[in-house]
Amino acid sequence: MHVPDGFINAPVSAVTGVVAAGAIAVSLKGARRELDEKTAPLAGLVAAFIFAVQMLNFPVAAGTSGHLLGGALAAILVGPYTGVLCVSVVLLMQGILFADGGLTALGVNITDMAIVTTVVAYAVFRGLVKVLPRGRRSITAAAFVSALLSVPAAAVAFTLIYALGGTTDVSIDKVATAMVGVHILIGIGEAAITALTVGAVIAVRPDLVYGARGLTQQLKLRVNGELVDAPEAAPVPVAARTSHRKVWITGLVASLVLAGFVSFYASASPDGLEKVATDKGIDTHVEEHDAADSPLADYGVKDVSNARLSGGLAGVIGVGVTVVAGTGVFWAVRRRRTTEVSPSQVA
Repeated sequence: MHVPDGFINAPVSAVTGVVAAGAIAVSLKGARRELDEKTAPLAGLVAAFIFAVQMLNFPVAAGTSGHLLGGALAAILVGPYTGVLCVSVVLLMQGILFADGGLTALGVNITDMAIVTTVVAYAVFRGLVKVLPRGRRSITAAAFVSALLSVPAAAVAFTLIYALGGTTDVSIDKVATAMVGVHILIGIGEAAITALTVGAVIAVRPDLVYGARGLTQQLKLRVNGELVDAPEAAPVPVAARTSHRKVWITGLVASLVLAGFVSFYASASPDGLEKVATDKGIDTHVEEHDAADSPLADYGVKDVSNARLSGGLAGVIGVGVTVVAGTGVFWAVRRRRTTEVSPSQVA
């Protein structure tokens, strides 16, 4: 759903840029409360994983594909504020290095793909976990539903933005119907990826999942034939056996394999927005990307003739750059939090 330059006029693009900048500022402040010594490095990995999985377009209908947006996944794993930053880092890397998503449309893309998806997904997720039975399966189920709904929500948000600043005279009703229809299908794929990923992390380290904090069932002990609550200090056996570093390394290797190898087999069909834009004629004034001559434009390494090698190298570079940039940002936010000393602490 990366919006290119030329879809939205300059005034509305500028307004969405202001909205995006404001949301990022708020998220930087909010992320200080979410990030700790465990989630700061995990957040950088989440950004890299989202980058990798976004390269894996999956078919959803005849001649149409979709890919992960990632807002729901990031919000549930590392928190809503940090989630907005994760997806924003990915969009920034894609726009600057890979010519994916217009630079003048960066505000539109962050507003639509980072802010809307994260806010909607986390609101739905929190609402569901309050009414579902406390447990890991409920968290996974809530992740599925929240991710599913976040994608058509982003489609609606794009339609509203296009209604305000679209550069072509196209019936908004037709755009809305086409966008929501195809993105409901894409949402199913988003939901499956999100639920599987959240479920996998919960299985080995539930303490690393932000959305699962305080929601898992308390351990029970049988004493004299009766079940009683285990002491809160009792260790979680699986978490104890799986180190934080091992989880991080496993996630990084998975991201590199997905971006460097599996991405070659991704669907070549246009994604939902591209398909709608072509069918409805809203791409009439699309502009060439300012980074079209980038050495990594279109997810390939310039001057590398072998398509498999070119795409694979671009994917690996993208994962590497994203994990470094993301981890740097989140460690800086975390460090700023730890250096802020309250008056009571000084006293």
